Amino acid sequence: MSREDYEVVIGLEVHAELSTKTKIFCSCPTEFGGEPNTHCCPICMAMPGTLPVLNEKVVEYAVRAGLATGCEIEQNSKNDRKNYFYPDLPKAYQISQFDRPLCKKGSVEIENEKGEKVTIGITRIHIEEDAGKLNHDEFGGGSLVDLNRAGVPLIEIVSEPDMRSSVEAENYLRKLKSILEYIEVSDCKMQEGSLRADVNVSVRKKGETKLGTRTEMKNMNSFRSIVRGIEYEIDRQIDVIEDGGKVEQETLRWDDVSGKTFSMRDKEDAQDYRYFPDPDLVAIRLSDDYIENIRKTLPELPESRRERYIKDYNLSQREANLLTASKYLSNLFENTLAICNNPKATCNWILSDISRILNEKEMEPNEIPFDENHLAELITLIEKGTISSAIAKKVLEELFENVNMPSKIIEQKGWVQISDEGAIKEVVMQVLSENAQSVADFKAGKDRALGFLVGQAMKQTKGKANPQMLNKMFVEEMNKM
Repeated sequence: MSREDYEVVIGLEVHAELSTKTKIFCSCPTEFGGEPNTHCCPICMAMPGTLPVLNEKVVEYAVRAGLATGCEIEQNSKNDRKNYFYPDLPKAYQISQFDRPLCKKGSVEIENEKGEKVTIGITRIHIEEDAGKLNHDEFGGGSLVDLNRAGVPLIEIVSEPDMRSSVEAENYLRKLKSILEYIEVSDCKMQEGSLRADVNVSVRKKGETKLGTRTEMKNMNSFRSIVRGIEYEIDRQIDVIEDGGKVEQETLRWDDVSGKTFSMRDKEDAQDYRYFPDPDLVAIRLSDDYIENIRKTLPELPESRRERYIKDYNLSQREANLLTASKYLSNLFENTLAICNNPKATCNWILSDISRILNEKEMEPNEIPFDENHLAELITLIEKGTISSAIAKKVLEELFENVNMPSKIIEQKGWVQISDEGAIKEVVMQVLSENAQSVADFKAGKDRALGFLVGQAMKQTKGKANPQMLNKMFVEEMNKM
């Protein structure tokens, strides 16, 4: 049997670090970095006699995430102890939520590889504390524990097993990332571990209704790794079944270098964690007014912006989708538009050259070093004919390296566009005299010849000639010949 004879079933458990200033049960700072063990106190180090106090902002952010994903909000919730031992978990238990999560029964809509709408159910969203971090010493042969991250607040978003391909899993995670950015509860910096996912994968023969045995890949924090890991695990599980074996329920580690999964331990079930209500924390009670006030303060979400961009700015579905996928690109678009009022040009610059440079430099949109004032001035300079599009591309490259106003950059670099008729005519006549064949081709009706001649003139002027004036003057001069 081949892969086409199997159905893939995928569910994600997404962990997002919340953007609160302090940890979930103490006043230690949550910012990323810092010397090891400098952002911790007796509470997050689990010293005897210490008591946790719940950060109210954590509850607010979790409710905000629940409302943005269509969840029901549990008005009577609680914290539970999830018992397991790991070196970077000081208490030997994690304070989480078990049977009474803050949010449940939500959903988000994504597109599959065919462009069809697919609804992915969200089982629950609950709050919990993060563990510390092990720093492995390859030379000393041991590991050192850094507790800076211990107690950083998380929400865990648990999906239903509704995804049927790695494409759907990636699109679902991108959609969640976008929503969390828009509602400003997490910075979602995957490179810093602010957004990571445990990926559950199983396969079953098509037509079967019973779920196959699942495996779980832990703490994956890049889209590329998640897609590669899912694809590898699908093939591995099918090979096991086809060879007459049985897929074991286990927790796996994905190795990005070898492109393989490796077993870490048997997969635990809920009973293995011996959950019970945390006796040091009171129950969480939410009033109708509390929930409604959070609902009223939710910002505009990606779907609403997308429809508005199509309606108000005449953008295509694809353009609107790409712009609104990132809160940072969407904000750059809106803020630039407020200054220069040119939606098409603003959209084109963001989705073409800016996105290209981000990909080349492996940067996230929130790392763009300039703001809407720089982009708006760049677009205005092109509209005024001060610089050509070719020069503007060079200015943009410079903006990523040394931030300055575009007008200052072109002044320093001597990149002002040549719009003097006399100077341009001199270049036109020289190019015509050197390219008699292209002149003949143009007269024979070959339009490409004009583009070639303009290109030669732009090359000679190092991209500084006004392209509209060049086109017009070439046509005029050749019609005289």
